[in-house]
Amino acid sequence: MTTFQELLSQEQFSKEDLVRMLSAQGKEKEMLFARSAEVKAAYVGNKVYLRGLVEFSNICKKNCYYCGIRAGNEHVSRYTVSEEDVLAAARFVKQQGYGSMVLQSGEQSSKYFSETIARLLEKIHKETGNTIGITLSLGEQSLETYQRWFNAGAKRYLLRIESSNPELYHKIHPQDITHSYKKRMEALHFIRKAGFQLGTGVMIGLPFQTLENLAEDLLFFQTLDVDMVGMGPYIEHSETPLYQYKEELLPVEQRLDLSLKMVAILRLLMKDINIAATTALQTLHPEAREEALRVGANIIMPNMTPQQFRENYFLYQNKAVTKDDAATYHKYLETAVRRVGCEIVYNEHGDSPHFKKKESVK
Repeated sequence: MTTFQELLSQEQFSKEDLVRMLSAQGKEKEMLFARSAEVKAAYVGNKVYLRGLVEFSNICKKNCYYCGIRAGNEHVSRYTVSEEDVLAAARFVKQQGYGSMVLQSGEQSSKYFSETIARLLEKIHKETGNTIGITLSLGEQSLETYQRWFNAGAKRYLLRIESSNPELYHKIHPQDITHSYKKRMEALHFIRKAGFQLGTGVMIGLPFQTLENLAEDLLFFQTLDVDMVGMGPYIEHSETPLYQYKEELLPVEQRLDLSLKMVAILRLLMKDINIAATTALQTLHPEAREEALRVGANIIMPNMTPQQFRENYFLYQNKAVTKDDAATYHKYLETAVRRVGCEIVYNEHGDSPHFKKKESVK
């Protein structure tokens, strides 16, 4: 049988290989994390890129069983950030040299929403002298809308699949056309066709989820040939249907452990993509996001959403929400990133090396 050290040195991994790595404990886990750190250093270096995140709106037409801002949750105070507040965030991103920002919201697909985002993108670029990269995470749209937003200046798009296994996907979503696995997959292909750097991701530690499911998720990222991934632990929310399974969930420590392993293994599997250290990790442990940087992640998304709205974008319970102003939090980030041997890169978009390589051979 292949030793664990030999397994980590392979260039290709089977589903069984990935399950074995996800099961690693003790010395083997240490070996996994050491190897992923080596691969990260060799392919993307110790660079960390910041994306100033604006949670643009918590209005959502969907009723996903895991999400705190689902349309059916009547206890959410709905909001949309003003255009001026978004532009103020863009100015801060430019002034601080972040290089990039993210617009994220609940899923909406009206003509008005499409036009609003397109206009906002054009204004952001005008306001910043066309100097910052923009990532969108605004849900399923038509190919026409994706193309419109790409033409307006956004270059990266994140649409999480949440689970690549159709059976599990259907267990965590209502059974209707609005929550169709097929439609989700179609949207991912539309995003790539429009020209975007393609990002997706999954939740780790879901009810009903197995290690085999997580291994399938990793292979799904590879098969889809994604350019970036944002994934993190599943964290329950009391006002969602999945909350009834809270007693069946893995303990918090195990969900965190699995999430870090997923980051590390993905770095071995797709050496030159961008991998985000997500807020959900930080929610489970205050230093978990930095640990994700240590074992393979290279993106952090500081929250630029105006303070008065942050507590209304609770996708899950106990979400880590800083009360610091953006400048104070930035100083904290610099210290935290250096503590794990990384350095923040300023005034660069931080596009995926994987995407750049594909573009160079076209």
